[in-house]
Amino acid sequence: MRLIVIGPGRAGGAVGIASENAGHDVVGVLTRRDESRWPKLSWDAPLPECDIAFIAVRDEAIGEVAARITPHVGAVGVVSHLSGFVPVMALRDLQEGGTATGGFHPLQSLPDAESGARALPGSFVGIGGDELAVDMLTHLATTLDMEPFPLDDAARPAYHAAAAAAANFVVTALAVSADLFESAGIDPRVSRPLVERAIANVYERGPRASLTGPIARGDIETVIGHLTAARDVSEHVGRQFKLMAEATAIRAGREEDLNRWR
Repeated sequence: MRLIVIGPGRAGGAVGIASENAGHDVVGVLTRRDESRWPKLSWDAPLPECDIAFIAVRDEAIGEVAARITPHVGAVGVVSHLSGFVPVMALRDLQEGGTATGGFHPLQSLPDAESGARALPGSFVGIGGDELAVDMLTHLATTLDMEPFPLDDAARPAYHAAAAAAANFVVTALAVSADLFESAGIDPRVSRPLVERAIANVYERGPRASLTGPIARGDIETVIGHLTAARDVSEHVGRQFKLMAEATAIRAGREEDLNRWR
């Protein structure tokens, strides 16, 4: 397949590199950057013939970019954005011009283009849009060894919140854990087998059955000791630990314990 990437940053670059690795051809990019691994195209000229053009810019800029390229996409089969939150309807200028539109959201952490490209095979990807777009994007996903699933516009806010929670709340929790380990003079890497087992338990047994520890048990004195230790590291660590402890108590059905440690 022939692809164009509009905004080849972390997400767009990852999809572009992964596509090249799978035997596809990135025929060009639209970018404001001075350097690019692919040929730079003009914002004010017809785009070259391609199967899919990916809009990989910030969410708030997707509609603006769609409107800008609408006069230039006559040789493009499908235009898709890479957002998990923005509806495909944000591409309505392209739709009204007769271009098939879709959404292609890799459910993966993409800290940079190179490592993101390596992480895409084996990942899931949410796909929605026009029938032609869904067919083309699904084909691309399978060639990248990704697992596609349908993602309707109405589901996007909850879906993207879920993805953000899964990726970022875990990182925040591990960052707080690392601060506490380091305050005790212990390398945070000792927690890796524990964390990997806890995550495996969630997917094998479900979140509720996987909660362990003093909050789930209602061991209030231990929880108070933990909160004190976190505050001793810093005010910020103490606040973050307390917020996550409260969320855990709610999830464990122990909201009545909250007032006993506040």
